[in-house]
Amino acid sequence: MYYDLAVACHCEVFAAATRQHGLKNPCQEKPGKGGPLLRLVAALSAITAFLPASLLAADPMFEPGIEYANPDNQHLQLNLARPAEGEGPFPAVVCIHGGGFRAGKREGWDGMCRQLAARGYVALTISYRLAPKHQFPAAVEDCKSAVRWMRKNSPKYHVDPARIAVLGDSAGGHLTQFLAVTNNVHDFDGDQNPGQSSAVQCAVSFYGPCDFTRSYGKSVDAAEVLPLFLGGNLQEQRRRHILASPLYWVTPDSPPILLLHGTNDKYVNYEQAILMRDRLKAAEVDVELQTLEGAGHGFKGEEQKRAYAATFDFLDRHFKAKP
Repeated sequence: MYYDLAVACHCEVFAAATRQHGLKNPCQEKPGKGGPLLRLVAALSAITAFLPASLLAADPMFEPGIEYANPDNQHLQLNLARPAEGEGPFPAVVCIHGGGFRAGKREGWDGMCRQLAARGYVALTISYRLAPKHQFPAAVEDCKSAVRWMRKNSPKYHVDPARIAVLGDSAGGHLTQFLAVTNNVHDFDGDQNPGQSSAVQCAVSFYGPCDFTRSYGKSVDAAEVLPLFLGGNLQEQRRRHILASPLYWVTPDSPPILLLHGTNDKYVNYEQAILMRDRLKAAEVDVELQTLEGAGHGFKGEEQKRAYAATFDFLDRHFKAKP
């Protein structure tokens, strides 16, 4: 009786679905053909035949609140998502949140990490030390430390240490650019997770600034944010503004970088993406700029879908495409 009830409930769903896709509905078979349990199994097989693979795959594994470093007794943590199936080795992506270097939470990238894990990446989103208590280069040191943590733990999470990317938005976009162009500069390594390389193999920057010396007057909060991060305004700390700007660290050895920026960004002027693209091109670095016409600071809706699609395509081409 219970089997028949289960079959009856499921067949209502199967009937509509199989009609839509032009399939034969096993629930319509005569009762004598195998009994209710076998008919239910047959129905399940039929319905899964046309389901997307993403729906049939196991959900990504998600581990929040892992401590990756402890500078200044801060106990910095990360959230990590990874494929539930497969032995890898998988490429990895370190996500870095925005917030003007003084705010923001790593949880903002949890959704992207889960999407990346579903696509075969190990993805983590990190917390880092914030201004004004912790000024430049503390945030840079923390991000580099997170990359080294990933390499240190690559056997545990089945990560390929030769395929690690960074991705971030706004202030996080600045940090991703900075990590990419200082792969071989050890002045910003810090003292956490020693013995591992902090080099990244590609970077994705969502509306991140590249030249702080050109930000004043072109950002609604530059005059408030940058002195907190750099210990003074442009007149007081010009050298630190230059040192903290990814634009001035570009070399021909910089890894591929994807820049995504809206033309109506009031917080990080669109010209920042143009400046970085042109400097990278001049150094013959692989760079792509995805311009979102009319988009502001913080992509939503269709803008976000487009930006995410470009990100997935960029990462897949650099980390998964066969030579």
